Amino acid sequence: MHLELLTIGDELLLGFTVDTNGAWLARELAAHGIMVTRRTSVSDDAAEIAAAVEAALARTGAVITTGGLGPTSDDLTKPAIAKLFGRAMHEDARVVESLHQRWTSLGRRGEIPRSNLQQALIPDGAEILANGHGTAPGIWLEDDRGRWAAMLPGVPREMRGMFADALLPRILRHVTNTQTVVRSHTVRTTGIAESALSDRIRALPAFDLEGLSLAYLPGWEGVDLRLTARRLDAAEADARLARVAASLRAAAGKHVYGEGSEDLAGAVLADLRTAGKRIAVAESCTGGLLGARLTAIPGASDVMLGGIIAYHNDVKQHALGVRAETLQAHGAVSEEAAREMAAGVRRALGAEVGVAITGIAGPDGGTPEKPVGTVCIAADDAGIVESFRAIMIGDRQEIRQRSAQSALSLVRRLLRREA
Repeated sequence: MHLELLTIGDELLLGFTVDTNGAWLARELAAHGIMVTRRTSVSDDAAEIAAAVEAALARTGAVITTGGLGPTSDDLTKPAIAKLFGRAMHEDARVVESLHQRWTSLGRRGEIPRSNLQQALIPDGAEILANGHGTAPGIWLEDDRGRWAAMLPGVPREMRGMFADALLPRILRHVTNTQTVVRSHTVRTTGIAESALSDRIRALPAFDLEGLSLAYLPGWEGVDLRLTARRLDAAEADARLARVAASLRAAAGKHVYGEGSEDLAGAVLADLRTAGKRIAVAESCTGGLLGARLTAIPGASDVMLGGIIAYHNDVKQHALGVRAETLQAHGAVSEEAAREMAAGVRRALGAEVGVAITGIAGPDGGTPEKPVGTVCIAADDAGIVESFRAIMIGDRQEIRQRSAQSALSLVRRLLRREA
């Protein structure tokens, strides 16, 4: 089965909201062998909505929309699609009653606002998709040629619940072959360039993708290797993904840190637990980002002791014990300073492992010798110290993110004695 996704809202086109709905729906549908052939976003404009739905129906005969089902004046999805299907709108008594019950259950007094009752307007001949997660009901509208449009709310929590509860079972009844799937598997790497990774993979003896597709997805975290299997039964897809992923891991070697959506911070915490060690962080240019990465993982408190944000040189000296001579001779952005920061935070907090970041995140502060993006990172494992200096690319936020990721990678490799 093929269908299209249409996400609706001015906020999507203005860039204030990221379209997470489209990405989530595409993954869920692919897991059931349903191919999304196109994703489109349009503004809160009735003519734009109708034109996009009409084009999608002409191409695939099936479209899911999200957004524009609420009670306000910019919620135009239902009337626009109803008009396209040649259907009038009527107020559905069941939806009205449901809205009143929800209004009362929330402890609200007085009459429900008239604008809320707009959500009870349903196109003639449509099927209501129950919303057990909010107020706006979803809509299934089908024409006499079997073409259909399914309308879901734009609130992600409501959309996901309604899709699972009401829409997916109905879609699967239209699928002629549910034996094949579309599945992906991701191998996550860091500390190696996309081109170098590609060369390693091509150099594998008798490397065979076995009909899978391979995408290189570079970002500040590193390079993800995304394998995708299409039009295979579940068992065969899983078997091929496992075999080819093993080959990719062999090619990437120590640069692999996880699978799927695994975070490098989680991998570092796991290595610390295995080693029976605790960690403390000292940060300058990242301002706590590294500590935030570690503490975002549930259960981190058993090995993550804390950190010191040593943004000013006085803090580097007095809280971390960085020597004035080091700062004078090498500067705050130097491997020498980073190594003393790592040792200092380890001593100050009583950790077995200390890690430190100091650098120039920009956009100002660079010099010819130390341009913007210069970052020095050090890790100290009970006196065994590794450090490096690098030039991170990107804007201020990307430099900070890349620095935190590189620090995690250094700690992991030091713990494994791969640094």
